[in-house]
Amino acid sequence: MTRKFKTAVLAAALAGVLAAPAFAQQVRLMTGPQGGSWYPLGGAIANIADKAGLSVQVLPGAGIANVKAVQGGKADLGFANSISTVDGVAGRAPFTEKATNVCNVATLYPQYFQVVANADAGINSLADMKGKSLAVQPKGNTAEFISQQALKVYGLKYGDMSRVSYVSYTDAVSLLKDNNAQLFTLGTTVPASAIMDLASARDIKIVGIADDKFQAMRKLNPGYTKLVIKAGSYPKQTEDVPTIGYATHVIARCDLDEAVVYKVLKGMVDNKADLAAIAKAMGGTTTKMMAEDIGVPMHKGAVRFYKEAGAL
Repeated sequence: MTRKFKTAVLAAALAGVLAAPAFAQQVRLMTGPQGGSWYPLGGAIANIADKAGLSVQVLPGAGIANVKAVQGGKADLGFANSISTVDGVAGRAPFTEKATNVCNVATLYPQYFQVVANADAGINSLADMKGKSLAVQPKGNTAEFISQQALKVYGLKYGDMSRVSYVSYTDAVSLLKDNNAQLFTLGTTVPASAIMDLASARDIKIVGIADDKFQAMRKLNPGYTKLVIKAGSYPKQTEDVPTIGYATHVIARCDLDEAVVYKVLKGMVDNKADLAAIAKAMGGTTTKMMAEDIGVPMHKGAVRFYKEAGAL
């Protein structure tokens, strides 16, 4: 083989290496339980990020657990609930220490704390829950912790229930269908597919949070907002039902590469229609709303994007 030919082969090989695409950067995104909106949203974000050269691993999670995972470096990004993240940053219960490496990326849409009972259970208020069977999500879910606080302002606790089941949305619905539980709490958008599933088999009642109890819960966490589940949201729901609200947002490790956060956020904004197709509540979300201060430090990559977009 001549020296000239060897040089040509080497040059061609080098050119091939330089032209080959770089390996996509790996990013771990904690979402929510299957059956909720966070898990499919995570899949959509993964598809969007792939176009920007990022490989996103979508993992199941929960509001409180995701804050702990991001803080502990077990995840890079995550979905979270504003009230839980604020508690984490402050080091309040259910957190045992301050989350110092958790930053906000984007506020997406409001979440509704929803309380649904079998219509024949005689539950018109949480005050009627004593001696009844309750289904909540596993520990680590924001709505499970809210359930404890909601019972507390009504002078009750889990010990006053005949049984408390820590289960998935699907299992909770099955428990109520079989009358092995009388009430189910969850935090998600309206209408919730799990409640619609239950309503297809049984008459239901959406149980509200009275205004004085809402104010009592605001004292426990000032991040709670007042929302209304509009009449007609669920079958045979003839009246508006007041409840507690908070925001779903995306968080990231504060020390996560600024460029990674910028690319993910830009992709979310550029492809918002794809996300709104999964979570209809995102349909009215603007870039300025995504940049709102919710009491959690903003990630540098997000600050850069929002300033360029004119949202900050």
